[in-house]
Amino acid sequence: MPGAYQGKMLRVNLTTGETSVELACGGDEAALRHYVGGTGVGARYLYDEVPPGVDWESPENRLIFVSGPLGGSRAPGSGTFTIVSKGPLTNLAAATQANGFFGAYVRFSGFDGIIFQGQAPGWCYLYVHDGQAELRNASHLVGKDCWETEATIRAELKLRKSAASVFGIGPAGENLVKFAGVMGDGGHMAGTNGTGAVMGSKRLKAVVVTRGAGRVEVADARRVTELGREMFEDSRDNMMGGLLYRGGTAAITPGLHQAGTLPVKNYTTTNFPNYAEFDGVRMREVFETKPSPCWACTMAHCQRVKVTRGPYAGFEGEEPEYEGMAAFGPLIGVTDPGAAIMLNDLNDRLGMDLKESGFVLSMAIEAFEKGVIGKEEAGGLELTWDNPEAMRQLMDRIARRDGWLGDILAEGVMRAAARIGGEAPNMAIYTKRGIAPHTHQLQNRLIFNFTHAVSNSGSIEGTAPSPQIASELGISPFGNPYTTDVDEVSAVVAKTYGLRIFADFLNLCNFSSGLSLVRQVAALNAATGWDMSLEEAVEVCRRVINLLRAFNIRHGLVPEDECASPRVMQPAVDGPLAGKAGISSEEWDRMLRGYYREMGWDQGSGRPLPETLRSLGLQREARDIWGIQPAR
Repeated sequence: MPGAYQGKMLRVNLTTGETSVELACGGDEAALRHYVGGTGVGARYLYDEVPPGVDWESPENRLIFVSGPLGGSRAPGSGTFTIVSKGPLTNLAAATQANGFFGAYVRFSGFDGIIFQGQAPGWCYLYVHDGQAELRNASHLVGKDCWETEATIRAELKLRKSAASVFGIGPAGENLVKFAGVMGDGGHMAGTNGTGAVMGSKRLKAVVVTRGAGRVEVADARRVTELGREMFEDSRDNMMGGLLYRGGTAAITPGLHQAGTLPVKNYTTTNFPNYAEFDGVRMREVFETKPSPCWACTMAHCQRVKVTRGPYAGFEGEEPEYEGMAAFGPLIGVTDPGAAIMLNDLNDRLGMDLKESGFVLSMAIEAFEKGVIGKEEAGGLELTWDNPEAMRQLMDRIARRDGWLGDILAEGVMRAAARIGGEAPNMAIYTKRGIAPHTHQLQNRLIFNFTHAVSNSGSIEGTAPSPQIASELGISPFGNPYTTDVDEVSAVVAKTYGLRIFADFLNLCNFSSGLSLVRQVAALNAATGWDMSLEEAVEVCRRVINLLRAFNIRHGLVPEDECASPRVMQPAVDGPLAGKAGISSEEWDRMLRGYYREMGWDQGSGRPLPETLRSLGLQREARDIWGIQPAR
């Protein structure tokens, strides 16, 4: 077993209350090298242990928390971890990451990850300390928001902030809101595809892991530290053109507005006159901020913020990422950045994925504005643009499934639109697997739209590569991000699909691990003592993408699901991209078939071909989805 791995997984049977320790991937080093960690190892366990017919809220579903081989090292952002499960929005695979400290602390406790199965007879939380694990009563935590839960647990266990990592669910997870996330460490969420609802279905309120006295051994600590410094410098100087270090991810807001790709009022316009107020660089000049770094990170990407002007002056919380500012600002017409910060904090407290929250709220406002929803259906609320107090009340109702509209919106954009009926489905923004995209304007951004629609896990798994990665792979740089050439899109996406998630295998923060895939592979080798080549790393990405694909095919995915909602397929109504045609269903089908072909998948069903799976060492998966015996 490579020194970078602890080599053990903690298994928790919530039904019986038993915990056990087992060898990671059965103690097979070759399997670890095939899947590396994070999303890769989690996907392997998910495929092996969750057969077709197991619903997302079944006790037989798994909830898998996984670190990676760099977790707890000096590589920047290596406190990140991944949650893998079968998610409620798609009822297919879910893989989502959170930054913070959990990924490091679970490794210091002697484990590479934790596998939850079953359903507890009553509410509980898991407490991992000194290499031991125990389930504790959590009935007194029911109804508390994420921050209250974390504070209560720390107080009762007498744990300082630096002494433990606490991740849990709020009212949304308890009430099985389909886009509930898992929140912890004061401001980090694993949000995509409702893993918080899975946690709630298991009556698991929180997971607590102390820092402990354990260590993570790596093969070449000096080299890992050196590469970590290079990753940081690359991110600081080049990520988002150097803006990330100065203003966080919200620093991209002016550029997106100028390009016409800022999501405004549920895609009914691209014009947002207040965009400059939402610029992360400006907000750090106007508001009071201080760094709140994750494990081994000096990027100053995460900050605490105090609002200093406007109606919400004095409010303090976590500085939102760009997507939080967009979701609770322009997307719902809110023009005051202080109000957006307040709503983002509330969303975190309630424990909901901000992407789905933003698009649920914006759809509800437009439906109210156009008479599809009346004041009675809205529970007396005036659902209008730039009305943060109405949004505050509606978000609380969603998290608690309170009232007709709160209960409906808790189902997520696609299902809520269908239940509201009328014109609502034509207002809703989602991919047809049942999940909202990232908080961007996707109209006339075909490559971004397409990568959302074909994602296995609900989040972005691949887009056009950075010039640096393109150079490393010998691929021509992708020139036009707004191309409408469907053949070009299918070819470019297929060539690079899955490369984005290599950092998720290592469980490094995407915003501090740099823009070089070669450097990430070198860090893995320095930690493990392996000699993995860039080509082998690309093969690992392909293997995991095909494994997740096989899982989804077995669980009901069909090509008709791999598309976007009608509004996303339409052209932008104004701005720089106005007047350009949307995409027809015939063009989309051509692009999808071309993508299948390039990926080595059957063009009719989208199933990975047997020879594709076999070439990746997935012989059993070939048999499972094709009903044939693997080649000897």
